[in-house]
Amino acid sequence: MCRDNNTVEIRWHGRGGQGAKTACLLLADVAFSSGKHVQGFPEYGPERMGAPITAYNRISDHENRIHSNIYNPDYVVVVDETLLHSVDVTAGLSEEGAIIINSDKEPAELRKLLRGYKGKVCAVDAEEISLKTLGRNFPNTPMLAAVVKVSNVVENHKFISDMEESFRHKFASKPGVIEGNMEALRMSMDKVKIG
Repeated sequence: MCRDNNTVEIRWHGRGGQGAKTACLLLADVAFSSGKHVQGFPEYGPERMGAPITAYNRISDHENRIHSNIYNPDYVVVVDETLLHSVDVTAGLSEEGAIIINSDKEPAELRKLLRGYKGKVCAVDAEEISLKTLGRNFPNTPMLAAVVKVSNVVENHKFISDMEESFRHKFASKPGVIEGNMEALRMSMDKVKIG
């Protein structure tokens, strides 16, 4: 069965403990809140801290009956730049889409590491943003905002509003965590570089 043109497929690459799976599931929640049909799921392998992991989102305006991993994503999110040297993160990636990488490098510099990929290369320094806003390296929150900004899979203002509601529910007793996460989202949307 072939997917329709209204479906956006996203593949996440990260390492265990970095929150790629959590960000993938948060994106599914926010897209669902926006009235989309969603799937958000990890690919399980030898799960351990620091091991490469993959997660997937399938987001559509219509019911989606495809239930498989994503082999030809529209967007790829790389939460850990070191994976560029060990995982073929651009495998099957549409040149009409984009790759979004957690890096302090410029997109043109990152392109050299992407095995000839010709589509958009985007970068955001999620580590710097999370250290500044959360006091620790939690790259998943800034990467979530960057993929929303680049893909437009959810309207930006709706995304921010829904995430604030979600954080208020989840961290009701920790207002500092809510404020830090919201600042991380906004800063990432402002600072993502599209090349």
